[in-house]
Amino acid sequence: MMKSTYLASLLMVFSACSTKIKSVDFTEENTFTDGIEGPATDHDGNIYAVNFGEQGTVGITTPSGISSVFVKLPNGSIGNGIRFGEKSQMFVADYTNHNILEIDLISKAIHVFAHEPEANQPNDIAIAPNKTLYASDPNWSDNTGNLWKVTKEKGFELLESGMGTTNGIEVSPSGHRLYVNESVQRKIWVYNITKNGSIEKKRELISFEDFGLDGMRCDQKGNLYVCRFGKGTIAVLSPLGELLREIHLKGKKPTNITFSNDYLKCYVTLADRGCIEVIDL
Repeated sequence: MMKSTYLASLLMVFSACSTKIKSVDFTEENTFTDGIEGPATDHDGNIYAVNFGEQGTVGITTPSGISSVFVKLPNGSIGNGIRFGEKSQMFVADYTNHNILEIDLISKAIHVFAHEPEANQPNDIAIAPNKTLYASDPNWSDNTGNLWKVTKEKGFELLESGMGTTNGIEVSPSGHRLYVNESVQRKIWVYNITKNGSIEKKRELISFEDFGLDGMRCDQKGNLYVCRFGKGTIAVLSPLGELLREIHLKGKKPTNITFSNDYLKCYVTLADRGCIEVIDL
């Protein structure tokens, strides 16, 4: 009796672990352009992503999945990564004008937070607990890239040049680690963040044999969720670089990811579908 109960319990655990988590549509298909990117969640649970309806916009989607234009960016700016600083402070990487833009969520006023004419194209951004920004900066024409630290006081400060095509970027919840991936080279690097916000002790976290890499986010435990562009999955990695699981999406070209504030859901932008998919974790 004990043996059969034990085997039944094992089968239940195995069945639960083998259940595939899959995404479902959060917004309607093709409501965003194929430039959909940079999802980020505000304090009220709204999801923001760039290029809703047309290039150069920032769209807002309510927790119930209703989308609209939040702002139209000025001067031909087109956004990519989005992050939040203070409660009403949004940062947007503007790759056409080489800016990090700052948007007030209440007034919708848009200002240039930092400008760097020597940047290739500010792409994805990450923010540390002390509000320091980090930006990836790929040069897609020759498969290289840079890595920048960005502050209000000093603007763009170059941390590393001559990398591969830097794309997804994230700071660990503790603020002690910076993760950066290279899309074409299919590698993820990790650095230690020093007290002054610089980086040191670069090492390879993991490399993949196929498909591209795009946006990344850490959950509250420090696990890293990585968009596998072209494969249509989210790879979940431990802080040590172990592949814990892969979550399958409806689309094949995930560009970036964000979590709900309680970390029970994650939202993924899909370039090939022009929409946001949601995963119940």
